Amino acid sequence: MFDRLREDVHTIFEKDPAARSIWEVLCCYPGLHAVWIHRLSNWLWRHHLRFLGRLLSHLSRWLTGIEIHPGARLGRRVFIDHGMGVVIGETAEVGDDVLLYQGVVLGGTALQKEKRHPTIGKNVTIGSGAIVLGPILVGDNARVGAGSVVVRAVPAGATVVGVPARLVGQPDTGRPTMDLQHGELPDPVVRAISESLDRQGRLEERLRALERKLISFHPSAAPPVSAVPAPHVALEQRVLEALNEVLDPEVGVSVVQMGFVSAVIVDGDSVEVKLTLDDPRCPMMEHFVDQIRRKVKGVNGIQWVQVTLLDIPVVAMAPERGRVPTAAA
Repeated sequence: MFDRLREDVHTIFEKDPAARSIWEVLCCYPGLHAVWIHRLSNWLWRHHLRFLGRLLSHLSRWLTGIEIHPGARLGRRVFIDHGMGVVIGETAEVGDDVLLYQGVVLGGTALQKEKRHPTIGKNVTIGSGAIVLGPILVGDNARVGAGSVVVRAVPAGATVVGVPARLVGQPDTGRPTMDLQHGELPDPVVRAISESLDRQGRLEERLRALERKLISFHPSAAPPVSAVPAPHVALEQRVLEALNEVLDPEVGVSVVQMGFVSAVIVDGDSVEVKLTLDDPRCPMMEHFVDQIRRKVKGVNGIQWVQVTLLDIPVVAMAPERGRVPTAAA
């Protein structure tokens, strides 16, 4: 028994950098207290002293803010960080080395007296406010992003985010579980929208190329004179008009309207577009750069495009110039 207690304390030092001393862990970690009390209430439950088990779990809820039904089964080295609002249902099963953050709910979706709560595998991390519903399996080494609602099984090594939770990328069973960065998890919906916009941009480029080829063969197919931009229209203005078609997938507004384009500098057949983003590691940076390159190079007379992002140059060259486009790290 004392080995298990030492193991629980050691687990907190491994998973929480805020832990500074054994006395602090023993006195100030409600997640640890809830797990210890649950072991006693679960023993009472399994020995058919169910009223006492429920009463003890109720007292634990009052003391720690964590509600664990005495019928739930917890593995070894389970750590509930902060823990306020955590709810673990009667038929839930939690594997070894699981990390649960504040507000996690392992809930049921049926009224029958049967298996109706989730089964959580080993080395799983579930972010703050996440809800896992129903008798589903969350595989080993999986990650559930903060605020997600999981209603379908999660493969081993997978990362899911969103409402309802969706799979992000390919499962990685060899990945350690302690790398959950809540603010850096990708959004699969935004990714799908950006891929659709990329495909639309490529189709528009092909359409413009076909139009130019058609006009070269049949000058009569040229658009009416009134539709052709007047010569006095500045090239900068035409570049800005092209940039108005580059949308931010998250809000559906162009980069110009969002204020991301701080300047457009034209020098002959070269154009420099300066972007001002709050974070140079913006997950949509590559999408913005690629779309800006496509749109600006679609403007007649433009051969060279340079995108400067917070003083980090991202250069794209026309293929005929013999250079390969590069992107900033």
